Amino acid sequence: MSKLRTPFRYDFVGSFLRPERLKEARAARARGEISDQALEKVEEECIADLVRKQKELGYHGITDGEFRRSYWHLDFMWGLQGLEHIELDHGYFFHGEETTHGSCRVRGKISGEDHPFVRCFRFLKQFEDENTVARQTIPAPAQTLAELFRADNAEETARIYPDTEELIQDLAAAYRRVILDLYGAGCRNIQFDDCTWGMIVDDVYWKARVGNGSTQDEEASRYLRINNLSLRDLPEDLTVNTHICRGNYHSAYASSGPYDRVAPYVFAGENVHAFYLEFDDERSGSFDCLSRIPEGKKVVLGLVTTKRPQLEDKEILKKRIHDASRFVPLERLCLSPQCGFASCEIGNKLTEEEQWNKLRLVKEVAEEVWGK
Repeated sequence: MSKLRTPFRYDFVGSFLRPERLKEARAARARGEISDQALEKVEEECIADLVRKQKELGYHGITDGEFRRSYWHLDFMWGLQGLEHIELDHGYFFHGEETTHGSCRVRGKISGEDHPFVRCFRFLKQFEDENTVARQTIPAPAQTLAELFRADNAEETARIYPDTEELIQDLAAAYRRVILDLYGAGCRNIQFDDCTWGMIVDDVYWKARVGNGSTQDEEASRYLRINNLSLRDLPEDLTVNTHICRGNYHSAYASSGPYDRVAPYVFAGENVHAFYLEFDDERSGSFDCLSRIPEGKKVVLGLVTTKRPQLEDKEILKKRIHDASRFVPLERLCLSPQCGFASCEIGNKLTEEEQWNKLRLVKEVAEEVWGK
């Protein structure tokens, strides 16, 4: 078993553009033209090819690119006991684009046994070697909690769970069960993907939330609490990091706002080992918020955007890394894209070659800043 621990000096968030062959196979399965087994064979072949490319480029973390998922978050939620796949009247409203309409709804008490992601991880695990470690990305517990109160979902959530505290405890316990099952399958590196903090810092979002009677401090405290409840009593050799961004769908974004408002909660208080943070444009604010990062924890600076194919200027990236080192020492900083390349299977607006060019740039800059 690999003893490598994320994050790495040059790193990535997790999702990759789906090959056309995979997209075609998924569409054919949806039409009933091929079997589940035929689709799985294509998925496994595409994942094996993706891992080979990750290794050839010299990256130490490997993922399955989220190739078995439609969404970065909902597929995981649908795998929990007590939650079901539904379609809403509307998707998420991003800037310039509405997403597809998938969501999840409570249909019974929530638990985490027999999650399909565990079986999927076992397939990825076989590709580990002395230079690489398999990583599992899942939506943060706070993200699932937020989804259960999205639009009309709230009414059904309240019917099954009139006591919100019971919901929080059950959901946290379900996550711990999945995490421990992943650990049993050999997983030692897990990543929480979390857009809830981006919602809190966005003023437009909060204007829409005023009628719910919730304050930003109350919401932040609730999200921090459920994330940390999910992380209680885990094995010491399990690394759990978190990735925080403001939405990523077909190169569109969902929210804007600096981290300052939530830094006293998530940076100062979340029991993770490292923070993968979106900093690819002005929507994220300055690096001042990094002063809230506790001693010993690492920050992966997401300075390279996955939303556009144009390559960033190396010297500007280096300058920004050194600017950030005023708040977190250089030895605790790393570099990555700000998010995945395909948070949903539709993917961002760039080609596969442009995707790999972005990762080549990340590696080259990291080696020039920290050495090979």
